[in-house]
Amino acid sequence: MRLLPVITQSTVLKRAAIAWLVSLAAAMSPALAHHSFAMFDFATTTVIKGTVSEFRWTNPHVILTVEAAPKGAAAAAIWSLELTSPGNLTRMGWTRHSFKPGDRIELEFNPLRDGKHGGAFKKATLVDTGQVLTSNLRDAEKPGLK
Repeated sequence: MRLLPVITQSTVLKRAAIAWLVSLAAAMSPALAHHSFAMFDFATTTVIKGTVSEFRWTNPHVILTVEAAPKGAAAAAIWSLELTSPGNLTRMGWTRHSFKPGDRIELEFNPLRDGKHGGAFKKATLVDTGQVLTSNLRDAEKPGLK
């Protein structure tokens, strides 16, 4: 004959407390997972002219890819610029159609510290229309954005 373990009220409370702590940790993990902006050199601004390759309107950050040759470079390269989330950009008046592949732009951004082709988007001017789009990644990621 098999004996069943005795489950006391103390055991039930311990299990409930553990389940609550695990749930709390799981709920907090998205907030803790957000990266810092230390990879960007906010003391430096780079300006390039290029053509939009792709505008990825996805969470957690929108990505703009541009084909451009920086001053003094022989060949064009693909540059990847990070913006804030689609929700933040929408509140600033942007849409998923703010950039289209083939748009010619002049782009200002804070470059990556490691020298790779990318950075934090600051401003773009659409060459054909003169429209200017701006976004400050650090300010947009602060709580309380209206």
